[in-house]
Amino acid sequence: MAFLDNISDEAQRVMTEYEVTELMVYAAPIFIGLIVLEIIFSLKYNPTLYKWKDLATSGTMGVGAAVLAGGAKIFSLILFSVVYILFNPEDSEGMRHNIMGGWAAFGLGTWYVWVICQVLDDFSYYMVHRANHEVRFLWAAHIVHHSSDHFNLGTAVRNGWVTLFYKPFFYMWICALGFHPIMLMTCLSIEAFWQYQLHIQWMPRFGFLEKIFNLHKHHEVHHSSNIEYLDKNHGGYLILFDKMFGTFKDKDDSKKITYGVLHPPKTHNPVEVLTHEYVHIWQDVMKAETWKGRFMYIFGPPGWTEDGTGKTTKMMQAELAELKKAA
Repeated sequence: MAFLDNISDEAQRVMTEYEVTELMVYAAPIFIGLIVLEIIFSLKYNPTLYKWKDLATSGTMGVGAAVLAGGAKIFSLILFSVVYILFNPEDSEGMRHNIMGGWAAFGLGTWYVWVICQVLDDFSYYMVHRANHEVRFLWAAHIVHHSSDHFNLGTAVRNGWVTLFYKPFFYMWICALGFHPIMLMTCLSIEAFWQYQLHIQWMPRFGFLEKIFNLHKHHEVHHSSNIEYLDKNHGGYLILFDKMFGTFKDKDDSKKITYGVLHPPKTHNPVEVLTHEYVHIWQDVMKAETWKGRFMYIFGPPGWTEDGTGKTTKMMQAELAELKKAA
């Protein structure tokens, strides 16, 4: 009981303190204001940047995600607090130490610990984002964000709701190392701000900075349905992990980009946009003839089929590469 009380007290303390550092409390009016400014800009310079039905769908799903985000944040804070306490026990003087030597002892005020935490946060973002594209059950949640054939700040708020509740499991290891839950949650908020502003289509190139940071042209590639661009540039604010693990692709400014997904939902109904890929998974599982087939339809890559008629991203990109060699 004492252990459970310790977890409860720590989680409550963390949630109370986090109210002060919760950057996303101020995000909604900023996000809405920037969308309005971009719409005004687009009316004069790029009238095709927004379509009202598309924006309405994105806005509806964004509002739903914002409502659910409150519960998701409480869940994240409790999860992170439990992991933090389990892996960083207190000594007789009330100091927390972990098996790595005691990151927890550095506290929230040390600047370089914040930098390290932000880099680890970005690595976790890369891993969950890549998994969202390579595991079909996760893709069913993430495809919502890619379902629009427009690339603008409105698209930035078109987020899947299920993602909010499994994403924290990809980050909890950071608290196990001794980084405080408040620190990690603040890093997650900074990451969200960065990801939001990447959806500006009219930003220029940034030269050398594009070798280090995930910037706007990189994210245009990520939202493209061009075969060569599929499943590329998964980073948060760094592009380094994409370069390390072979998922980086620079934008060819001489070629036209088509935004969205290869098989978009033919509807603006938010409920159908949120659920259509889950429906397709269920239909595929029901017609599968083997247990391997059922497993792969859920946890295999999008495009995989039991009879071999489907094509995954890697298969399509390999075919494209062969065609380029033959040309």
